[in-house]
Amino acid sequence: MSITYLDAIREAQARALAEDPRVFIYGQDIGAFGGAFKATKGLAQRFPGRVLDSPISEDAMIGMAVGASVEGMRPIIEMQFADFSTAGFNQIVNQAATLHWRTNVPCPMIVRLPCGGTSGSGPFHSQSLETIYAHYPGLVVLTPATVEDAYSMLLGAVALDDPVIFCEHKYLYYHLKAEQLPTEATPIGKARIARPGRDMTVVAYSAMLHEALAVAQELAAEGTEIEVVDLRSVKPLDTDTVMASVARTGRLLCVGEAWPWGGVTAEVVARVASEGFGLLDAPPRRLNAKDTPVPYHPNLWAAHRPTARSIAAAARDLLGL
Repeated sequence: MSITYLDAIREAQARALAEDPRVFIYGQDIGAFGGAFKATKGLAQRFPGRVLDSPISEDAMIGMAVGASVEGMRPIIEMQFADFSTAGFNQIVNQAATLHWRTNVPCPMIVRLPCGGTSGSGPFHSQSLETIYAHYPGLVVLTPATVEDAYSMLLGAVALDDPVIFCEHKYLYYHLKAEQLPTEATPIGKARIARPGRDMTVVAYSAMLHEALAVAQELAAEGTEIEVVDLRSVKPLDTDTVMASVARTGRLLCVGEAWPWGGVTAEVVARVASEGFGLLDAPPRRLNAKDTPVPYHPNLWAAHRPTARSIAAAARDLLGL
């Protein structure tokens, strides 16, 4: 039976609840209803008293989680949409992120953010906020792009003593499937080579990984081999794997769904340009969504975000094809 990206998240939470009595899940309508996307479906019945409905107050949800972690618990907080987490921004960046530094008391908690765009979702349910949270010291920011990583990285996050922002892309919930869950995992903070190549490096993460892989497949038929790097984690950022890839290919295109100002793609390009300038045979480039709020209309949304078509055009231009 195929396992979806969403199934993997649910199974990881079930395993964490079963194996660690300190773990509990807190969020809006996650109990009997199973959450907005059913990521906790059935868990309240399997683990009574540990999958708890919260008030409609993201500020209160995160504040409770910080307090619970101080007392030795390991809460998993589900936001209905990543966008709504900004209502709890103060608690995340001024409390959770700084707690260990201020008090020497760890703050092990996870904030699950259903992020990214889907057709018709519009500006309030489609944002990619990984860059904002990665800006703050003390937070770990994860962006799993595969079923296997959705499972293993969530379990890995539960084991960390740091607050984790877990960015799970809504578009991948049902579009990705795997035959089984992994028994071994790549460590958190380590990127992976999703497809080897020799002619240029495309760095991507989250849903953009699959657009990049589609482009690599397309250009391979034309005799161009693109190496695709899946960042997996944006904080910490695995500069070594990116740099080693650029050393092999001499060219870099970094792709992200978030807005272009600043961002993960800007950070990757800046690091390569400053630390690996001599490795480059062409100026490094980045490709992001348009610098506007995310549109509602499916056709406008498709034009707003990077797609295989726009990535292929940028890659061909960078390669001089």
